[in-house]
Amino acid sequence: MQPTSTHRFHCLAVLSLLALNAGADEPALRDQLGSSHFKLVCEGYVDQNWDLFVMNADGSQRENLTHTPDISELYPQASPDGSKISFMVDTGEGRETIRSAWVMNVDGSDRKKIADYARQAFWGPDSNVVAYLPQEYPKFNVIDYFTKGIMFYDLSTGKTTPHPNNENLRHLYNPGFSPNGKWIVATVHAGMGFSHANLLIEAHGDRVINLGIPGCRPTISPDGKFVAWGPGDHEVATAPLDTDADEPKVGDKILQVFDEKNKVYHIDWSPDGKFVSCSCGPNGKGDISQPHTYASASEIVGVYAKGWNIYVVPANAGAVHLDQPDPKALALTTDGESHKESDWFQPKK
Repeated sequence: MQPTSTHRFHCLAVLSLLALNAGADEPALRDQLGSSHFKLVCEGYVDQNWDLFVMNADGSQRENLTHTPDISELYPQASPDGSKISFMVDTGEGRETIRSAWVMNVDGSDRKKIADYARQAFWGPDSNVVAYLPQEYPKFNVIDYFTKGIMFYDLSTGKTTPHPNNENLRHLYNPGFSPNGKWIVATVHAGMGFSHANLLIEAHGDRVINLGIPGCRPTISPDGKFVAWGPGDHEVATAPLDTDADEPKVGDKILQVFDEKNKVYHIDWSPDGKFVSCSCGPNGKGDISQPHTYASASEIVGVYAKGWNIYVVPANAGAVHLDQPDPKALALTTDGESHKESDWFQPKK
């Protein structure tokens, strides 16, 4: 039997990923990351307030980027060119909360609001467009799929335009562009004719492709050849996915990061695709005695998640277990201060 083009692509993709970082003399993981020019930004809950934290790729020199005691910043996403960060701001309490989308420079300067009643902003490949999910109804609900439509904000003109298929997009969450700008990958729950699915949505058209993989929160690798996502509460994984293909399909899993006791979520790629980060921590429903937080699953944005930290593993690591000593995993944070939603970037020179 002759191999199909899809099979050949999957084989080449696996081989190329396994080649990354390969070599018997490679330094320890912390040393590899310590020599990197990459940084990560994540959210954390400190002194009864949400702030954004920036650190080196090995977790060193972590600093509070926002340090705003009276303002809660969450869900940071770095622009592809490493110059800016989009993030969410919560004002108010409970059902009266207004969540808005903002952008700022990576040093925290020049903050600018994009929209109120917005969720989960994400960057276009050109670092000039910030897309976001409009909130479904005016009254706040912390559930992440409480959304309807997709909007595109142009930083150069200040104009906002809807997705061409806007009226048919509903209950999406964790969206992200493919590097070629052709697709938006996202999870849908109880909307668009799906009970739950991970989708490719044509960025400037009306095509929708069901990727046929369980779980949630997919993200595309910087070269557009792989997808990372969470197949379940205790696993994140990667697999081949060619977003340049006419009919992209997900291949077999390459990397699997497990924790049988704690939840594992929020996987994200380093800019060179050689590493992934994720959040890991105990199951929980939040603690609403903590100000500016909500009651829901611990992985959801705005929910207090005591004991959650950020980890990094090589993308070629195979199987990694965070619930036991494993040299293929490095904890970037250890204080458990609700560190979630990490995003990588290479600072613009």
